[in-house]
Amino acid sequence: MQTNRYIAIEGVIGVGKTTLTRMAQSVFQAEILLEVFEENPFLARFYQDRKRYGFQTQIFFLLSRYHQQHESIPTALAHANLISDYTFDKNQIFARLNIEDAELAMYESVHRIIATKIPAPDLVVYLRADTDILMERIAQRDRSYERSMDREYIAQLGGAYDDFFKHYAPAPVLTIDTSHLDFVRHSDDLRSVIDRIQAQLELGTHQHQLFDGGVGG
Repeated sequence: MQTNRYIAIEGVIGVGKTTLTRMAQSVFQAEILLEVFEENPFLARFYQDRKRYGFQTQIFFLLSRYHQQHESIPTALAHANLISDYTFDKNQIFARLNIEDAELAMYESVHRIIATKIPAPDLVVYLRADTDILMERIAQRDRSYERSMDREYIAQLGGAYDDFFKHYAPAPVLTIDTSHLDFVRHSDDLRSVIDRIQAQLELGTHQHQLFDGGVGG
């Protein structure tokens, strides 16, 4: 019987998923699983022309994430807790936003087949933030392929994430608004977020919708 916990940290581009994953690793004595997105050869072109490159970009991500998670999650959980900075199911958010008609139908067929082989998290920590805050954070990290990021797209993506995790069924979801949090610079903010995650794990993960507005939110 599995006793180690699998926590997935989710949220829109720039919200701080990877940062929190790294900072929480020692607290939970966990291994970490980080999304590999720089290797997608279509990503830069996708941000320039989403309609043209949407299908190629999302299919590449789907297969890449499957390859990464299929074996690494069970292997890690065999001997330690695991924290990932993404869920496999996030593929559906981007696909439904960027692919249409026959391509979307084909994509979802492939997703349904391979998703059954990916373990679900014990808890999803969904970090959200206002669009202006997300744009500021994206600009601060200054990744080359994100420099032409469209504000309207980030706003649409934020809405899609909110809706997706509001109705998410495979695992409990703890939603934390990070618009007024800075867990990189302020240790109290980090402690607050960690405390909420620990409290939920201690209570059990049977509740599927949990909301925490965050400090100042």
